[in-house]
Amino acid sequence: MTALYHGSLDIVAIPEIREPNRTLDYGEGFYLTSSAEQAEAWVRRKLKGNITLGYVNIYEYDEEMEAVFETLAFEKPDEAWLDFVMANRMNPKFKHSYDIVRGPVANDRVYASFALYEAGLIDKRELIIELRAYKLVNQILIHTDRALTCVKWKEAKEIRK
Repeated sequence: MTALYHGSLDIVAIPEIREPNRTLDYGEGFYLTSSAEQAEAWVRRKLKGNITLGYVNIYEYDEEMEAVFETLAFEKPDEAWLDFVMANRMNPKFKHSYDIVRGPVANDRVYASFALYEAGLIDKRELIIELRAYKLVNQILIHTDRALTCVKWKEAKEIRK
């Protein structure tokens, strides 16, 4: 079992697959990370105006169950990872059939690099070289309801503004 984290304005004791209101790196689903700091940063980004309380939800994740599901794993930012992320971000009709996707997460600094790539100012090779220079944390997408069986909620830590 591995500890994973999900940053939210809510306690999420029962994770569910939700359709996002924007395009995301790995598509729709339930996102987790092995970095408690990254989950807290996601919460802090949402604490604005009258919103003063959020939560880092902590889960047990059964990695061995990944073998039961259709899983796509990226070990580092490479061409396949970039193509997959760009397909999810740029093509609203793009859908994949994986139950679980895991790999690097694009942080705020990385988004600027993506913008340069999208604008045609740097090519794919240059973008990948630049991304490898960053210390990227990971993200795990649970894309299907049946794969949610890998995740068991343990507790939530309050994050205040």
